[in-house]
Amino acid sequence: MLLNYEQSGLSATQAPSVIVIHGLFGSLDNLKVVARALAEHFHVVNVDVRNHGRSFHSEQMNYPAMADDIIALLTHLGIEKAHLVGHSMGGKIAMQVALTKPECVDKLVVLDIAPVAYHSRHDAIFKALHTVAQSSVHSRGEADALMSEHIEAMGVRQFLAKSLSKTDAGTLNWQFNLPVLSAEYPQILGAPVANDSCLCDTLFIKGGDSDYIEAAHRDEIMRLFPKAKAKVIQGAGHWLHAEKPVAVNKSIVDFLTR
Repeated sequence: MLLNYEQSGLSATQAPSVIVIHGLFGSLDNLKVVARALAEHFHVVNVDVRNHGRSFHSEQMNYPAMADDIIALLTHLGIEKAHLVGHSMGGKIAMQVALTKPECVDKLVVLDIAPVAYHSRHDAIFKALHTVAQSSVHSRGEADALMSEHIEAMGVRQFLAKSLSKTDAGTLNWQFNLPVLSAEYPQILGAPVANDSCLCDTLFIKGGDSDYIEAAHRDEIMRLFPKAKAKVIQGAGHWLHAEKPVAVNKSIVDFLTR
């Protein structure tokens, strides 16, 4: 099964290809601001990862399997080598592709995530998502009211609401596969699987106000990606591409084009 994807920008015969990979609870819509900037210079393939958006549902949600999805898509599109850009969980998927099949990867850009295991950060979000799923919701306003019982930040609720879609019964439900994301959450929190390092040119872009990449992660980053460089976007948190799109896009384009 192939991931759902959208192509934009130049043709693959005119310019290098860039694969853009979103994070947990998202869809390809979330990184369109990045894809649009890249489309001026590259052939861009923006994907829905498995169990998200319009892509297929699966009982597995581990990084080797998700990396294989990207590799299968590259093969389907006839792309021998591509740049990879991934945010959060998507960054881990991109890292796993580079570690699994480095010959497929030209340059790697990782947005605000490290190749390490994390503690649970989404307990309140899962409670909110399950509350909506278990209710008969007919509008985004109703969904927002239910989510607000668990999630204070309006921006987070608005981000999640983008993945609501109408069912045949006229109610709203989540596009992503919530039961599997809940069951496989420990896998999502885990680190990419690595037997060796990757020597591709790599850029880690960190939100200055985010704690997803910390000084304690530097040794593991350099062990797996010894050619890694870092860029900090001041005044941005974990959703740095939405909060500081001009600075983030410039950093990505400059890195991939030089």
